[in-house]
Order: sequence, then C-alpha cells, then structure tokens
Amino acid sequence: MTPHGLLGSAIRFAAGVLPDRLLARLMPPALYWNPDEMGIARAPQTAVRLLVGPVNSAGQGNAWARAAERLEGVGAVDLMVTDASTARFSFPADVYVPATGYTFARQWRRAQREAIRSGFTHLLLESGRYAYGSVPFRTPREVAQDLQRAGVKVALLWHGTDIRLPGEHAARVEDSPFGERGDYPAGRAEIHERNARVNREFVGRTDFPVFVSTPGQLDVERSQWLPVVVDPDRWASPTPVLERDVPVVVYAPSNSPMKGADSIDTDLTALAAEGLIEYRRPGHVPSAEMPRLYGDADIVLDQFRLGDYGVAACEAMAAGRVVIGHVSDEVRRIVAQQTGRELPIVESRFADVGTTIRAVLADRAQYRGRAAAGAEYVRAVHDGARAAEVLAPFLGVATR
Repeated sequence: MTPHGLLGSAIRFAAGVLPDRLLARLMPPALYWNPDEMGIARAPQTAVRLLVGPVNSAGQGNAWARAAERLEGVGAVDLMVTDASTARFSFPADVYVPATGYTFARQWRRAQREAIRSGFTHLLLESGRYAYGSVPFRTPREVAQDLQRAGVKVALLWHGTDIRLPGEHAARVEDSPFGERGDYPAGRAEIHERNARVNREFVGRTDFPVFVSTPGQLDVERSQWLPVVVDPDRWASPTPVLERDVPVVVYAPSNSPMKGADSIDTDLTALAAEGLIEYRRPGHVPSAEMPRLYGDADIVLDQFRLGDYGVAACEAMAAGRVVIGHVSDEVRRIVAQQTGRELPIVESRFADVGTTIRAVLADRAQYRGRAAAGAEYVRAVHDGARAAEVLAPFLGVATR
C-alpha cells in the first residue's frame, strides 16, 4: 500500500530533496528501490518506439501495445504499476513496477525518465498519471510536457472513471450509479469528480492527442475512440449457446456499485428458483479463468448503469455468448456511424433483466443469432486491427 496522510507527505518530501546516500539510510528498504529490482521499460529497436502506461487497466495497455506493433516499423512496450488490487487479476504486461517504488524510488524514476527521453519516440499516457513515477513539486502534465520538449510525442488515454464526471453523468443518465437511483458511495463519487476535473483540465491545458477507450467518453475534448482489444481465439468457446434445457446465466461485474444493482441478484435468483436458469454469481475471478467462466455460459450480463460497453462485454461476445446490458441510444448510434455495424448487445435496464431473460428463453433461435453476431462484431471491431488504424496517425505511420 502507498503511505498517505502526514507520514506519506513527509516521505514524499524526503524522497524529493534528500541526497540518495542519506535517503538510503533513513528510509526502510521496501521504500528505497533499486532500478534493477523494479525493472525499466526500455525502447525496442524499431523506427517508431511506443511506450504505453502506467495503468494497463484490464490488460488494455498491453493489448494496445501489441495492436500498435501490427503497424510497419512500430515496436511497443507497456508498463504497469501494480498493487494488491491489480495483482489479483494477473493481467499481462511487459514491465511491472511496484506501486510503492513508483511513488518513492528516486533512483528508478531517474533511470526510467532517461530511458523514455533517450529511447522512445511516442508515449501513450494512461489516466493522467506520472509517466515515470511521482515527481515532487511537478504535476503529471508538467512531466508529460517535459518529455514533449525532449522530442517524445505524447498522447493522452482515458479509461472511464478517470475522466467521467459523476455529476454530469447523473444529470443525463437515468440509471446512473451517481444519481438518486444509484447506490455508489457519495464520498467516492466526490473523489472521482475532483480527479476527473483535474484530468479534464490536463486535456484543456495541452494540445496532446486524446484517446478514450469507449464510445461513451467521446464528450471529452478532441477525443477519439480507441477500441479496446481482445483476442477472439482466446475467448472462443465450443460450448453451444441456449441448447441446454436450463441455460447458465453469469453475472460477474468488476465493480458492482458502478455497474449493477442488488435487484439483479434478486431477479435472477427468482428465475433460478423457478428452474428456468442456472445462476452463477462469482466473486473476483483472475483474468486467466475468465474464458472458462464465460465460455461455459449461455447468457452473460454486462453493466446496467453507465450506458456504455467495454472489455467485459467484448470478452463475452467473443465467447459467442448472449450479452445483455444497458447501452445508450447515443453510444449505439456512434458505434453504427464509426463501424457500420449494429452493436449486438441485447438492450435491458437493470429493472427489466428478468423480463429480458424470459424473452431470450422464449425465442432461442433469434438469440443464438445475436450471440453469433457478437462474436463476428468483436473480430471486426475489437481484435486490434481497428485500434492499430486509430493509432497510426499519432504514430506517423501508414496502416497495412
């Protein structure tokens, strides 16, 4: 865990101003990391050298790096800061950096800064974070601008919570987790609001290109949709859909207060009691186990609060499952406009989930077709090729 409060402030100040030799004597070894122990993101030997980091939310930093490498002359590396909450999901990354070392290790910070300035040509900076560790007395924006002055081309990338304004979302989305019908903790919503406003100021005070991971975030100034990436072959399942007498329904939201509602559990438990479905509601599931979980289902429930879709929905569609969730009309319009395809997610509000599942069970043939369309949609939009096309102008290369 990262120290906070007065102690954390004191440690951060010391890490910024004390000589290295004295700092090593005063600070606990766990807080004084050697660069070699932490790992350095070093540039590949290609004409275009992209660094993605430091968040790797849902493994997407790594996935976008691999997508960029589809482009001629592009090599990419992703860096992920890890702590207890991210480690349990075990997402792949090229370089892992412990959160405490990222925050306090001055030797590593210096080494990583030099590796970026001297080696990389481009930086895709996630979530408005520091590019190479927390720098005392400087903001992430100032650090990014320092790299830009050194000749590194910088773009900003936002995942959702880092740029979404809870107040505005509650005003326009009926089932928003931040509104009267939601139960998202008020204190956490206030923190998200403050952070999002800081990040939007970051966007407004720079001219960096801006990418967002889902179409529902395109209200961000000058933003472009960079589609999330999943491996269709990894998620493909041989299990037929909706052929069992009692279909399996899986509901595994990554953030229940943000994306779901208690009434969904109530409705699905009632359907299971009637013998209509088998209901599976797992807790935290490691990334490596998710293909089996989705692949053995018939129906997968996505999110019902945000009016958007992301990695989880794409994974379930890639598995050839019937995916149910709430995606706003505006997001569906954007998808159709930008891809020429209809989003195959079955529409439902959280209050209507039980009714929606009954409709699916009443017309299995139709929804088997919807499941097949979902797998095709992911191969067309989210297998990495489209993401590479979106990144190509920023990287200054042509698409193949």
